[in-house]
Amino acid sequence: MTCSVKIMGYVTSLFLRKMVAAAGPDIEAAELLTEAGLQPAGPWDPKVMVPDTRYYAMLETIAAQIDATDLPLRVGASMRCDEYDALGLAWKAAPTLHGSLSRVERYARLWTSVVEYELREHDRGALFILHRAGPRRLGMRLSNEATLASTVSLARQVCPVPFAPLEVFVQHAAPDTIAHHEAFFDCPVRFDADLDALLVSHEALAQPNILGDEGISRYLVSHLDRELSEIVVDRPLLVEAKDAIAQALSEGTPKMAEIARGLGYSARSFHRRLSEHGMSFQTLAEETRRELAEGLLRDERHSLAEIAFLTGFAEQSSFTRAFKRWVGKTPATYRKDRLKA
Repeated sequence: MTCSVKIMGYVTSLFLRKMVAAAGPDIEAAELLTEAGLQPAGPWDPKVMVPDTRYYAMLETIAAQIDATDLPLRVGASMRCDEYDALGLAWKAAPTLHGSLSRVERYARLWTSVVEYELREHDRGALFILHRAGPRRLGMRLSNEATLASTVSLARQVCPVPFAPLEVFVQHAAPDTIAHHEAFFDCPVRFDADLDALLVSHEALAQPNILGDEGISRYLVSHLDRELSEIVVDRPLLVEAKDAIAQALSEGTPKMAEIARGLGYSARSFHRRLSEHGMSFQTLAEETRRELAEGLLRDERHSLAEIAFLTGFAEQSSFTRAFKRWVGKTPATYRKDRLKA
């Protein structure tokens, strides 16, 4: 029996580390980072990627332990251009704020595969819109707010005059208080909107950046174009690997050497290629298992015992324990909740 699996998205681990740092001492930081597949004492490398589902789950765990109302704003305030490598430098070197936002619109895939940005003309200036597909679970909502806050923070670092958007739009419902949001953005914040976006004035867009430099900007853009082309070329590796893992799961937990051989790689070369994406085989296999299980549970034709088999578990009880660890509920409860929705 063959099964299709939705290819997961990725975000830079920089976002996870920033969230954990901003959450403060009332959370188990090392435990959260370890569960997300990161070494707590490891480097803050934006090129190390983490599955988006794992990121959202971590945010929800944090929100269950602290009041996370202003967490995305604190994360946004902590962001620094230099932490984004060449893309951060290109943001600073762009001649104007409009140029900086255009860089993100084009090159955001260097730090995430789950968000696309659009700079859309507006009669009052331009809308800087973030597009992110998928269920608007709490983790995604917090992530979207942090993205908007980060954009404003980075704009304030390059703008020669105090910067504030004209308005901020957020698709999800407002928290109990929006005072923190309006204080941070220094403008009206519209929740329950039709889009997630910043409205930026013509005047702000035209402001020359403090360190704007046409020559440096051209050099950085050519560098970013090369990085982007490498991502586009290499991405099929993860797609092919996940498909191969999903097909092999009915015979038990697949071994890296077997998957590598099936894809035409040596185990060493396959490991190196995955590492270039900030991925380990164990992380890739577990995320494939989880997302395959979630997809199968949404189809009533598959029994729980059959799903356990198709996801590589010898016993249904082992599958139940693993699934509860992944999503915080049993497979039966997950299925029941999904069918209600």
